[in-house]
Amino acid sequence: MSTSGLGGHTWQVKKEAEEEGPLDQLISRSGCSASCYAVQEYMAQHQDWRQCQPQVKAFRDCMGEQQARQWEELQMKKQQASAHC
Repeated sequence: MSTSGLGGHTWQVKKEAEEEGPLDQLISRSGCSASCYAVQEYMAQHQDWRQCQPQVKAFRDCMGEQQARQWEELQMKKQQASAHC
């Protein structure tokens, strides 16, 4: 993993050969990994989080949509379970 520091923060860019941790697995399952990696790559190149706001917004929007889908699925499962009782 390559890193670059800025103001006490360390930004990490994941390399393909590295093992995925739980957070990486969650992001991968969400379908938002491309936008997450875009944020990481931009930060590694520009080392200024203020300049990567479009990438951050795209990632945030993607994760928000994923959470909404999961919420809807959970509600449907609850309705189906209560209908069977």
